[in-house]
Amino acid sequence: SVELVLADRLYGESGPFMEGLIQLELPCVVAVRDNHGVWLPRGQRIRMTRWRPFERTFADASTQTRYICEVIYGQRRTIRYFFLTTDPATLPPATTVLLMTNLKGHLRHSLGNHYGFKHLKNELGWADYRLTAYLAIERWWEMVSSAYLMVSLHTQALHVLASPLTPWADSPVTRHPWWTTAPGWKATLNNLRLLIQPFIALAFLLPWLTVFPIDGLSQALRHLIACIHGST
Repeated sequence: SVELVLADRLYGESGPFMEGLIQLELPCVVAVRDNHGVWLPRGQRIRMTRWRPFERTFADASTQTRYICEVIYGQRRTIRYFFLTTDPATLPPATTVLLMTNLKGHLRHSLGNHYGFKHLKNELGWADYRLTAYLAIERWWEMVSSAYLMVSLHTQALHVLASPLTPWADSPVTRHPWWTTAPGWKATLNNLRLLIQPFIALAFLLPWLTVFPIDGLSQALRHLIACIHGST
């Protein structure tokens, strides 16, 4: 069963896509353009509720105050519309979105976090494809999920659960000037990227070293990789 379908403007503005969701009676939250139009019967008008704050909870458990208001086209219907923003006075384009949903009930405290999972999907790379062959999507999700698992296994939260991975606290790799001790998944991803940089550099350089040999460079890079591997 599908608990909730999330989609960006590409799908939110697609009539066939939305008709399919409605026919299948799937709960959904989709983004639409801020100039999205709705046909209204004669005599009805567009209304907006007042902005109300809510706490947006992120993947690292941090929170930030956001604001929500409902846009009512005529009379309330099954499909409802809500603006989410970080600043109701200026409505910054980067952090303001108009959402369309068929969810019922009072959504002030839940809608922003529901669609927040859509942004998490973007961070993980799960939005880097469109509706295409299922096997291709499955293969991409497998790679992204594997990378996500690798990063997650190095987070502090799993170390508390007696993870078998060696903590970084006493490792010399933490002296890298770009290393961060901040909590959260993004900080862990940053550190893992630093650890694999020498390997990526070697992979890029090896083909060129067969054309322009530089004595000792490939051996030095391999030694650097071995040092990093041994220290973690």
